[in-house]
Amino acid sequence: MRLFRFPCTRYVFVMALLGISLQSGYAISRTSSTPSPSAPDFGKNVIIFDPSMSTSAVQSQVDHIFKQQQSNQFGNDRYALLFKPGTYNNTINVGFYTQVMGLGQTPDAVTIHGGVELDATWFDRDATQNFWRGVENLAVIPSNGTMKWAAAQASPLRRLHIHGNIVLDDNGWSSGGFMSDTLIDNQVNTGMQQQWLSRNSSWGSWAGSNWNIVFVGDDNAPSDANWPNLSYTVIEHTPVIREKPFLTINSDGNYSVFVPNLATSSHGTTWGTGKAAGESIPISKFYIAKAGLDTATTLNRALSKGKHLLLTPGIYKLNDTLRVTSANTIVLGLGIATLQPTNGRPAMTVSDVDGVKLAGILFDAGTINSPVLLQVGPSNSSSNHAGNPTSLQDLFFRVGGAGVGNATVSLRINSKHVIGDNLWLWRADHGTGIGWATNTTTNGLEVNGDNVTIYGLAVEHYHQYQTVWNGNGGVVYFYQSEAPYDVPDQASWMNGTVNGYASYKVGDSVTSHEAWGVGVYCYFDTNPVVKLHNAIEVPNNNVGMNGVIFHNMTTVSLGGTGEITHVIGEGGETANASIQVIRLAK
Repeated sequence: MRLFRFPCTRYVFVMALLGISLQSGYAISRTSSTPSPSAPDFGKNVIIFDPSMSTSAVQSQVDHIFKQQQSNQFGNDRYALLFKPGTYNNTINVGFYTQVMGLGQTPDAVTIHGGVELDATWFDRDATQNFWRGVENLAVIPSNGTMKWAAAQASPLRRLHIHGNIVLDDNGWSSGGFMSDTLIDNQVNTGMQQQWLSRNSSWGSWAGSNWNIVFVGDDNAPSDANWPNLSYTVIEHTPVIREKPFLTINSDGNYSVFVPNLATSSHGTTWGTGKAAGESIPISKFYIAKAGLDTATTLNRALSKGKHLLLTPGIYKLNDTLRVTSANTIVLGLGIATLQPTNGRPAMTVSDVDGVKLAGILFDAGTINSPVLLQVGPSNSSSNHAGNPTSLQDLFFRVGGAGVGNATVSLRINSKHVIGDNLWLWRADHGTGIGWATNTTTNGLEVNGDNVTIYGLAVEHYHQYQTVWNGNGGVVYFYQSEAPYDVPDQASWMNGTVNGYASYKVGDSVTSHEAWGVGVYCYFDTNPVVKLHNAIEVPNNNVGMNGVIFHNMTTVSLGGTGEITHVIGEGGETANASIQVIRLAK
């Protein structure tokens, strides 16, 4: 998502010695660089900090990585910065492909006294391209009282305790943020953040409202009684969720991955009264993968032996599909670990089994077209997984941008009861390898399984439908979507006799579906006279028929560049140069 197109400039910084080497996979103390006997080998791009390190040593390392990654939007480097329990007097700026994580059992076990920030100085304060990064499981005490997190998609905040305020912009547009399981002691201010989802979080007060702000299971959410004057959508309880697994270390120096329990009808954070309920899985049960060394063969061998996968930062070039076949398998990426097929196969498939957890992964299409990048369940999936669903968290999909990429569908969900939690599917509109006939696609998301629930879904710029939902009982909380920018002319983008393809298509056979807080936008900058007939298409074009219900919909013609003729089912006013923002309650 971005408001206007700007040329992308990539800066490449030469690695320089800073007086202290970037040791990886273990902590560096003031007196010794000897790894702990129990420390796993996480590889060279996992940097582990210990509170015994000097403030200057920590600052030098985080500044060095930020300088390299600040504007490195389509680069190959990836980093995970892990902080052992303790207090650090540092300010951490978070660049592209950088994940900052505490290793404690609760966020307050690791305190960053100074700040953790995401700004947009690299792009003239426009944060609409601040993608692919994240902060998890720590406490932040901002030196000026306010944490800045000017985020676009794929930049989640999880399990944080912010001692102060947070602002969600950098004095310019930002777009598409996500926050869960987080406590902010004082105020959240959206600033010019266009759309945002907060789930199972809490704050002192909330200020600001732009296009589409959704709250699910939050403490102290603002009232949605003034919608559409204030664009708040409020759901009191989260129906079903499992928080994202995370890496921890105990007092003996042993690492494990903590998997929070499945929760129903939840409200607020998991850790407010102490350690969250869940299971700790020893790191010995994981195969620790390293990009450039591991292949599809080694990863599939580990999976076939019943190992979980910990994907350390890097780009994994795959000449075969990764096959997750065992129930309860965890595949956890660190530092925006990236899977890229090289020969036109899917990057990953998941069998129709219980309780698989996929988290923290970027699926990047290869040059040769893949029919799908990730498929969850085969086409004939029929098992009931209500008691132990598969969860997909912080999964991001990219077609083009870093180079030519092609994929017919990015994500296909065939299994029942799958939970999605912060998903961004993006056919690139800037970078390299882009063009109507270059980074080719059909649809972004295809859901065929029943009772699938997604919190935070963004799907953008695919050639036909952005989302096709064929399963019954589906629910979406927060939807953000843009039509393709680069439609050459209306004749090239016709769905039979209809102008364009709806962003959100509910299949004609669906009898029950519900969505809350839905935003669909157009910016036809290649040909501004192009029109999209319907933002949302439902069975028989009748809102509410057969239990298909949409709440709080917004359409926007960005800068008046192009037209969305109807919001849903031939209803709603036209968004164009005359009236750029249209809202419809239900």
